[in-house]
Amino acid sequence: MKRRTSRPGADPVPGPLRRSLPLLLQALLVVALALPAGFAVAPAFLGPGPSDTPAPATPPWQQVPGTLAPRDGPAAGSTPAGIEPLTGSAPVPAPGSLAAQLNETLKVDGAGSFTGVVQDALTGEVLFDRSGDTVRVPASNMKLLTAAAALRTLGPERRFSTKAVAGAAPGSVVLTGGGDVLLGAGESAPGAVLGHAGLASLAQSTIHALQDDGAAVPLTVLLDDSLFTGPALNPAWNPEDVAAGETAPLFPLALNSARFDPGTTTGPRPQDAAMSAAEAFSAALSTAAAAAGMTVAPGIARVPAGTGTHDGGTRVLAEVQSATVGQQVDLLLRTSDNYLAETMGRMAAVAAGKPGSNDGAVAAVLQQLDELKIPAATLRAADVSGLALANQVSARQLAEVVRAITSGADTRLRAGLAGFPVAGLTGTLGDRYADAATSRGAGLVRAKTGTLNTVIALSGYVVDADGRLLVFSFIGNGLTPGAANKAALDRTASVLAGCGCH
Repeated sequence: MKRRTSRPGADPVPGPLRRSLPLLLQALLVVALALPAGFAVAPAFLGPGPSDTPAPATPPWQQVPGTLAPRDGPAAGSTPAGIEPLTGSAPVPAPGSLAAQLNETLKVDGAGSFTGVVQDALTGEVLFDRSGDTVRVPASNMKLLTAAAALRTLGPERRFSTKAVAGAAPGSVVLTGGGDVLLGAGESAPGAVLGHAGLASLAQSTIHALQDDGAAVPLTVLLDDSLFTGPALNPAWNPEDVAAGETAPLFPLALNSARFDPGTTTGPRPQDAAMSAAEAFSAALSTAAAAAGMTVAPGIARVPAGTGTHDGGTRVLAEVQSATVGQQVDLLLRTSDNYLAETMGRMAAVAAGKPGSNDGAVAAVLQQLDELKIPAATLRAADVSGLALANQVSARQLAEVVRAITSGADTRLRAGLAGFPVAGLTGTLGDRYADAATSRGAGLVRAKTGTLNTVIALSGYVVDADGRLLVFSFIGNGLTPGAANKAALDRTASVLAGCGCH
């Protein structure tokens, strides 16, 4: 049974977009990806009031740009080219008019039902509510809660270290996991997120340090993966999903987010990702050692936490650091990576002084919702990636999390904005919004997807045709597998993008 997480008026988008959508989507991406930068400039999504110049018939954020913005973006503190600041004076959609349109698109194909909420991001006013407080299986929309908790607990600039530590016995090297599951087997790639820290670079630096020590040979490799505790597999996960590679046993270090190959994102995963990483490190250490006239003994043994040197210390021989938490959150939202999401939950738990376990991760996420003052008494969390069918979250709770990310007081959450897939362009929305019924949302809707066998969800944000920032969440449960229900969510989100709704 497939449960894999995957990739939601006024005048519609101008005619040229409908006639040549494939050619224009790339240009629209400039606008879509520039929006978060503008939001960072104005944390509450507000800017100066409107000028005296009459507004164009089609607002600038919905026009195809005439030129491409510089690749590196605008200078710090400036407004992105082609984006006018949003204002609090932009008209708010009329709830009655909005509901009339959404009720025409938010219809199930086959069995099941949809719930949904649309809110004004600035004020929190609920503009559309269809059983929005009813808790439902959220699928991968659960990752929005995890992303917010990670950004608040860890901070967007935090990095995770993977270390080579001198062991108690002479010549022993302890590979110590610090939460980076995006390790690469080769040299570190500073411009990348996956593979930002490379085990070959760690091995080379380790040999240099040992050469300075005049270390005994042969060297021995040990593994300390004790940062995470409790069961490595969540009992709430379906074993068939684990076998299919939707996730894998959790460890605080892994190659390629626990994938055999960085270019392969489907199929079975390593069942002992930490040992796979240790084996790659040992191989790289052997290569570096040979060049230095040293050898590495075969075999790798696990050791308890805090295994130290023979002189009672825990001297770090070398270390490599991951991409930032903000960059990793961007990746987990864009690709809906279950393994990375679960790792982020456990790292948030450790940072909060809780066990690095599934229970600790759930507790850390719920604590952050409480601190954000998002009512969560009805919420039930069995995991933090959304793979478990036992999760129960309401559309209102999800919409409030999106609102906290876009417009809340904690600006650390802004780091999550760019990770929302862009309709028709990036991530798990990259192959959607390509037909006439949804094209007006292409390049404008930004939303986290969620898909299980009988569940779909879409939660995100969009600037409507009047320049009003809206946040939304739509959840379908009990649906007919294989029915055309994603299209209903995409049509509904597209209504919001083109809405004047007065």
